[in-house]
Parts: sequence; C-alpha cells; structure tokens
Amino acid sequence: MTGPGGALLVVGDVITDVVARHAGPLAPGTDTAAVIRTVPGGAGANVACWAARRGGCEVRLLGRVGADAAVWHERELAACGVRPRLVVDADVPTGTVVCLVDEGAAAERTFLTDSGASLRLGPEDWSDALLDGVGRLHLSGYLLFSGSSRALVAVALKAAEARGVPVSVDPASAGFLAELGPDRFLSLVEGVDVLLPSRDEACLLTECADVAEAAASLSRRLPLVVVKLGAEGALLARSGEVCARVPPLPVTPRDTTGAGDAFTGAFLAALLAGADPGRAAEEGCRAGAAAVERVGARPPARD
Repeated sequence: MTGPGGALLVVGDVITDVVARHAGPLAPGTDTAAVIRTVPGGAGANVACWAARRGGCEVRLLGRVGADAAVWHERELAACGVRPRLVVDADVPTGTVVCLVDEGAAAERTFLTDSGASLRLGPEDWSDALLDGVGRLHLSGYLLFSGSSRALVAVALKAAEARGVPVSVDPASAGFLAELGPDRFLSLVEGVDVLLPSRDEACLLTECADVAEAAASLSRRLPLVVVKLGAEGALLARSGEVCARVPPLPVTPRDTTGAGDAFTGAFLAALLAGADPGRAAEEGCRAGAAAVERVGARPPARD
C-alpha cells in the first residue's frame, strides 16, 4: 500500500561496505589494529532504508548488483522495509566500498570505492511503469558519474516530467563531482525540484566559500536547496535566499558513514507524508543523528 502522497522510488547504488574502524593514524608499511565488518550500503540503498524507517510511505528501490551478492542485498533491503528491484549483472560483481573510520572524536571516514555493477545501471533497466503509484522520484548523484547511468537519469527525468512526479537529487560525492564538473552536473539535474548537497558539494558547485551564499546561489537555479551540514544541522534556501536553519541534535558519533543518506531518506519520506520542508529537515537531522551513533550506514532491520 502506498501512502497518501504516493510511494518514494529511489534509483541508485547498492554497495557492499567493508567498514574498518581504527584508533589513531594509519601506520604505513605495517599493521594497524582495526575492527572490520562487512555490511550492506550504497547511497541510494541507504536513502531508501532510512526513508522506510521513517515510515508514512511505501519505498521502492531500483539498483544493479552482481550475482555474487544479489540475494543478500535483496534480503537486507526487504528487512528494512524496502521493496527492491535489483537488476543482476552477470559480468561484473557488486560494487564495494572500503570505509576507513577513524575512532577519534569526529569518527571521520575515508572511502575507497569500486563502483562495480552499480554504475552499469542503464536505460534498458528502466520502465515507465516503475512510476506507477509514485509520488516522488529520488536519484542518487552517483548515477551521474558514468555514461550508462547518466543515460538512465535522462530517461527517468523525462518520464517523471511527463507524469508530473517531482524529482530530488543528492550529489553524493564531492570527489566525483569535482571530476564531472559543476556546470555539467547542474545541466544534468535541470528540472529537479530538490537538491540535497553536503556543505562541500554546495560550495564546490558554486565556487562559494560561504555555505549560506552557496545555498542561496543554487536556489536561483533549483526550487529548493537543502544543505546538509553534519554536526551543524542543515539550512534551506529558496529563490536566492536562505529561508531556514535547522539545528543539529547533540550526539556522540561512532561512525559518520551514511549520515547524509539518513537525512535525505527521512527528509523525503516526511515530505511525502505532508510535512513542510523545514519540518522535514528536522526529521532529517534526527535520522542523521541516529545514523552516526551506529556502525554502518543503514538503520536497524525491522522486527
């Protein structure tokens, strides 16, 4: 059953995360003691799981995985309340990210990324019927970093426009975004109604050092910009002006992996349930706070 605002369809990456939590700096050329876990991840999949955790709408996910881990990922997504539609790639394994998490006060993380099958999602994997009953389409920004998935984005945006389905995008990676280029990224997301960048991504897209100026600048091109500020909360901008600031929740972080995805998922689910953007951003901050108190990028599975 879909909610009153329709279902949320997320299109994006499904990844296997290898999370290595280490205390202190890495020791080149020798061993560094760490606690290592293998957990399901991927920005698109994480957003879907946190949206399902918030509740209020049906959450669906389109992604591409290798045969090596397809059954596991489908089971883990379903356990979080997501309806997965995973395309199984017979030639390339599931993408893998090694997450190096410093157990210092900030629990900051560094990613080593092998996108694998996730960015081989293409137009042939899309069907307009995927939008049946959908009230919002969300596209992971990682899709814009390969040719085949960029082509899928173009097809999905056209289909969503034809049906009047609003679309949101999370830029996903400042590093990949710098390689793609800000102008190209902004041209690819034309027609999107909500952009959800991090501080670094917003500043990179606008070449503004001040995040408020960056958000205001982006909002002259897109109807609503929601900048995720991590431990500083979030800010919202419309029509060239910052219109709201949302404070953070005090937490003791264990692992910041997936915090931005948690914010995005809860924010979008709240929007679909009828919340105004400011209230939805408050829910996003609560989800982000819950995420950093856990190891891994997903919420706990449903009972």
